[in-house]
Amino acid sequence: MNLSNSDFQSIRRWMYRNARPLDLARWQYHFENGSRETVLSTLSAYQNEDGGFGNAIEADSWNPNSSPYSTSIAINILEEIKCRDRSHEMIQKTLKYLETTSDFNGEYWSAIINTTHDYPHAPWWSDSAYDWGFTPTALLAGFILFYANKNEVIYKTARKIAETAINRYLFGTMPNGETYNSIKREGEIHCFTEMLAFIEEAKVGFECDISEIRKILNKQAQTFIEKDPSKWNQYCWKPSNFVKSPDSIFYPGNEKAMDTELDYILNKRNHEGIWDITWTWGAYEKEFSISQNWWKANIIIDHLQMLKNFGRLQ
Repeated sequence: MNLSNSDFQSIRRWMYRNARPLDLARWQYHFENGSRETVLSTLSAYQNEDGGFGNAIEADSWNPNSSPYSTSIAINILEEIKCRDRSHEMIQKTLKYLETTSDFNGEYWSAIINTTHDYPHAPWWSDSAYDWGFTPTALLAGFILFYANKNEVIYKTARKIAETAINRYLFGTMPNGETYNSIKREGEIHCFTEMLAFIEEAKVGFECDISEIRKILNKQAQTFIEKDPSKWNQYCWKPSNFVKSPDSIFYPGNEKAMDTELDYILNKRNHEGIWDITWTWGAYEKEFSISQNWWKANIIIDHLQMLKNFGRLQ
C-alpha cells in the first residue's frame, strides 16, 4: 500500500492552511525543493538573545525562555536540513548559550526549567521528579563536539560529558543493581545515537569502540519495540519510534514490523486525510487547540519522510 498522489495533495493543502511557518518551510524543504535558508530563517524566530531556543518550538511547552530541551529540538532541525556551517550565526549563538546557561550543572543540561510552570504546557513538563538521564545532554554534547573549536572550554566540557555518558552507558549500574542501559528512556537512545553520529563525523577520538555502544543501543531499542499491532493504539514504542529509514541501525530484525506499521500509518488517517495526535493536556484548552495543529504538522512531516524513505509515496 502506498500513499496516492491525490492523498499527498490533500495533505499538502492541509499543511498550507494550518502549519506554522517553521513546519511549512520544513515541508517545502523535504517535498517541494524548498531551500535550507528558508528553514533557517523561520527557525531563527525561535532563538532568543541568549542564543538558546524557546518560544514554543516544543509544541507542548509555551515557555518563551530558552531551555536546553527546546535548544535540542532546534539542533534536530539543523540536522534534518543537513546544516554544516560552523560559522553560521545561529550555531555560534547556540554554542554560547550552552556554555553560559544556568540550566547546566557541570554534568547535565536540564530538560525541565523552572519558568515552564509560568506558561501553558502539557502536564509532563511539570514532572520534576522524572529522571531524564542524558536527554538532552548527550545530543547537546555531540553538537558541541562537532561545531565548537577544540581549544574552547565548552569543547573540553562536552568531551568530558560524552566520555562519562558513554562509560556509564557501557558499564554503569544503578544502586539496585540494574544496568544503566536497561532503563526504558526512548529519548535517551535517540540522543545517544545523535551524539555518536556527531562524534564520528567530527572524527573525535575516544578509547571506547563506538560500534560497540551502537550494538548496545540497538539491543536496548529492540527490547522496547512493541511489534504487536493490536497494542499500537495505546502508549508504546512502535518500530517507527526508532526506525526512520532502511539505513537505520535499528532496522535489521524489524523489517516485517516496519512494513506492517507503514500500512498501519496509511490506514490511520482521519477524515481530513492526516493523523490525529493521541494525547491531551487536560488543561489550557485554548492553547492546546493550537498546539494540536502544530503537532499534526510535525507528525505529517515525520510520517511522509518515512513513507518516502521506504518507497511508499506514489
